[in-house]
Amino acid sequence: MRLPTISPILRWTTNGRQTNDDDRALLEDDPLSIPLENSEPDARSGPRQAGTAERIRQYDDPRRNRSCQIAIFTTLLAGLFLAVILPRAGTIHVNDSLLPCGSSRYDINEHTCYAGSFLCPVIDKKRTLRCGDDCYLSHEYSCENGRLVQVENPNTPVKVPSEGSSQESCISNYFHLSDPPYENYFLSDCSSANHVVVTSPLSDSDLEVISPRLLIAWPAGNSGIVAYFSPENGVNGTLGLSLVDIARTNRSLNPLVGGVSSILFLNSSATLDLTILGSIRTIREFVEGPSIISPKIQDAVEIHQLPDGGIQLNRLWLDKTTETFFTIRSFSGASITIRDGKPHFVGGAYVFNAWSSYPQLDQLSATKVLNPASQSLASQDQNDVESLAFLSYSTKLLAGAWRFLTYFGRDSLISLLLLRPILSEGDGGAVEAILGAAIERINWKDGSVCHEEAIGDYASYLNEQQGIDSTDPQCDYKMIDTDFFLLIALNEYFVNSVTGQARREPFFTRNPSIFAAPSGITYKGLALTTAKRIMILTANFERSPVRENLVSLKRGQVVGQWRDSANGLGGGRIPYDVNTALVPAALKAIASLSKNGVFRSHPEWVSIATRRATFWEDNTLPFFRVNVTVDRARGLVESYVGAIQFPGQVDTTVLDSQVAFHGLALDGKNQEPIVKVMNTDDCFRLFLLNSTNDAQLSDFLSQTADNILRPFPLGLSTSVGLVVANPSYGEGSVDVKEFQESAYHGTVVWSWQLAMMAAGLERQLGRCDSEKPAYCSDAKLHGRVIEAYNHLWDLIDANREHLSSEVWSWVYRDGDFQYTPLGALPPPEGQSPVGR
Repeated sequence: MRLPTISPILRWTTNGRQTNDDDRALLEDDPLSIPLENSEPDARSGPRQAGTAERIRQYDDPRRNRSCQIAIFTTLLAGLFLAVILPRAGTIHVNDSLLPCGSSRYDINEHTCYAGSFLCPVIDKKRTLRCGDDCYLSHEYSCENGRLVQVENPNTPVKVPSEGSSQESCISNYFHLSDPPYENYFLSDCSSANHVVVTSPLSDSDLEVISPRLLIAWPAGNSGIVAYFSPENGVNGTLGLSLVDIARTNRSLNPLVGGVSSILFLNSSATLDLTILGSIRTIREFVEGPSIISPKIQDAVEIHQLPDGGIQLNRLWLDKTTETFFTIRSFSGASITIRDGKPHFVGGAYVFNAWSSYPQLDQLSATKVLNPASQSLASQDQNDVESLAFLSYSTKLLAGAWRFLTYFGRDSLISLLLLRPILSEGDGGAVEAILGAAIERINWKDGSVCHEEAIGDYASYLNEQQGIDSTDPQCDYKMIDTDFFLLIALNEYFVNSVTGQARREPFFTRNPSIFAAPSGITYKGLALTTAKRIMILTANFERSPVRENLVSLKRGQVVGQWRDSANGLGGGRIPYDVNTALVPAALKAIASLSKNGVFRSHPEWVSIATRRATFWEDNTLPFFRVNVTVDRARGLVESYVGAIQFPGQVDTTVLDSQVAFHGLALDGKNQEPIVKVMNTDDCFRLFLLNSTNDAQLSDFLSQTADNILRPFPLGLSTSVGLVVANPSYGEGSVDVKEFQESAYHGTVVWSWQLAMMAAGLERQLGRCDSEKPAYCSDAKLHGRVIEAYNHLWDLIDANREHLSSEVWSWVYRDGDFQYTPLGALPPPEGQSPVGR
C-alpha cells in the first residue's frame, strides 16, 4: 500500500511541550492526529498518566486537530514530502535555445512538435494535441479517424485565459526531500506538476541495488521518464549525479508547459545506457520486476542529434497522438556524442528539458484543499499544505510519488477518514474529489470498487494486449477492502458532516463519466450496488458463523488488502483486518446511510445491518486469536533469532506472561489454519470501532498494549518504530525469510500505520471521558494502555527525521536498530525490489 509519511505539522501540543526546534514543526512529515506531551512534565500536571489524560480531554481542540490531520494525508499517500529549500554553493543559467521542427524552430513553452515536423500551439498554458492537420484542446474536442469531434458536455471546463493564465494564479510551488541515496524534487504550477528523483550511489551503497539514475514523474497520464547512466571508466560507484541551482532562484527546477527543466551535473564521464519514456507503470514494473520492457514501447524511442550538439529523445505513445520529449544539452556547448545508439557525456553540467503533450490535471490550490476553518494553515504551515496540494486534483487525489502518481481507492479513502476535519468539502472540494473518484470507478455489474486505475499509455498497452484498439482507462478490482472503506467514508461525510448532508442530492444524482455504465445510472446507483455487495457477502456468517463464511481474497488472487505484496499475508486467504474491523464498520455505515435516507430504497437495512455489524464485531476475533505460553514463546523467539541470525542480544526471560495476538490471516500455506504473525493491524479496529463488548474490548486492548511495549523480536517495538509484522511466533505457519527487514511488508516500519495506531489508541482512551467502558475502571489495564500510547509517541518523536518516508527499514549496528531506506536493501529472494 502507498500511504506517505509523518509530517512536520504537529506544531501544537498539549501542556505546551517545548523542543529545540524553536518555531519549526515538531515532527517532520507527521500524519498523526494526536499531540505529544511534555518531555519535561510540568510540576502542576502531576504524574505522566495524568498528563496523558489531560491530552485526551483536549483532543477536540479544533486548531490542533486540523494541523495534525494535514500530515496524515502525506503519510497516507506516500508522497513523502519534506518542504525544504536548500541553499546551494553555486547557480547556473538555463540554456533557452530553440529546437528544430522540420524547417522551423520553436520554443518548447509555446509549441509542441509532432512527428518531427508539425507544430501545435500552446494555448492558455496547455498543450494542444494534433488531429490530422488540426490542433485541439482535449476539453473542447476529441479526435476520431483524423477528424475533430466537438465535446458536447465537457465535465471539467477549462478556465479561459482571462481567468486562468494570470501571473498571480500561476505561482510555482517547490519542495525538496532528501533521503540519500535519493534526492526528491517537486515542482508544480498551473501548467504542470513534476516529481524529479536523482539517485546517486553513496560510498556504502549496495551497487547491485543502487545505480545512477534520473527519473521524472508526472501525474498527467501517470507518465514519466527514467534515464540510467553508467560510468565510462567502468567502475561502479564512481559516477555521481546531482541537480544544480538555477540562476536567480533558490531551487533546482524550472517549470515548462507540461514538464520541467533543470541542470544535471555529472562528476565524471558517463554513458546513457537506457531511457524509458511513457508510463510510470511501465517504469515501475521495470524497476521492481525482471527489468523487461515491451519492444513495441521501447523500440519507439527515437534519439536525435540537435544542431547545437545536444540530443533529443522522444517517443510517440501507443495512442498515436501523445508524445514525450527529453532533451539534454551541455552547458559548456560541447557536443554530446552518440555511439552505437547510446549518448556519451564528459563530466560537467547539462541542461535537460522534459515534457509531454498529455492534458494536465486540474490541481487544487493550497487554499482549495483546506476547508474554511483550516485556511490559517495555508500560511502557518505553508510548505506542508502545498505538499498536500501537490497530490490533490479536482477529480481525484493521488496515492503518492513517484511510483503511484494516480488514483488508488484504498489510499484515498483512508486519507479522507483521517483528514476530514481539515479537508475542503462541497462541490469542487477535496472530500468530494475522493468520493467521486471512487464511485466513478465502481464496477457497476458487481459493485467492486476500483483499487488502481490504468490510464494513458499503459491503458493503451493493456487494451492492446486484449486485442482492443482503445485508449480507454482500465481498473484493477482485485482488492476486497476498498469496498468497505468506501461505505465507511460515505457515511463519514454524508451523515456526519453538515456540508455533506446538504450535498447528498446534487452529489448522488450525478452520472458517471469515466467508465461505460448503463444509461441513467447515477452515483447513488453505483454506491447502492456496492452496499448490496457487502450485504450479500456478510449474510452467511451471521446465519452460520464458521470460517468458511468469513470474507476471503478473490479467487486466483494472493492479495486483497493493504499488505498487497505477494507475501504480505504470508499466504493467508482470510485477512484479519477486513473481517474483524472493516466489515463491521462498513455494516454500521450502511445502517446509518439507510437511516438517513441515502439508501432510501432499503429501509430494512437500518435494523439488519446494525444487528449484523454487532454480530461480526463480537464473533470474528476468536478465529484469529493466537495464544502462546511463556515457555513456548521463549523457545520460539530463541529459534527465530537463530534462524535469521539476529546480531543483537535478546533476553527472553522478560516474557513473564503469555503472548497473545491476532494472526495476519486464516487459511495459510500448506493448510495452516492461522498465519501466526504478530502485526499492527489492531489499529483498524481501534480506529474504526467502539466495541460495546466490555470483556472483549479489555482483552483486545491488553494484548495490543503488550505487543506495542515489548521489544522486537518479542513484540513490535524497535528504536526506529513499530514493525508491521513479527514472524517470531510463526511455529511453521510462515517462512520467516518472507518477512525479512528488506521485505515490503516484513519487519519494517510504515508511517501511516503508526498514525492509525496512535489515533486508534487516542480514540479508545478518549472513551473513558464519555462512554466509560469497563476497562477504564481497571487501573492496571488503563495504565498499561496509556503506557503503550506514550511509548508509541516516544518512538515517533525519536524518529522524526525519518518520518518523511512511506516505509523504512533497519540494520542492527552498535547494539541498536539503525534507520535505513527500504530501497537501499536487496529484496528477499523471489521478491521484487520496492521503494527505489
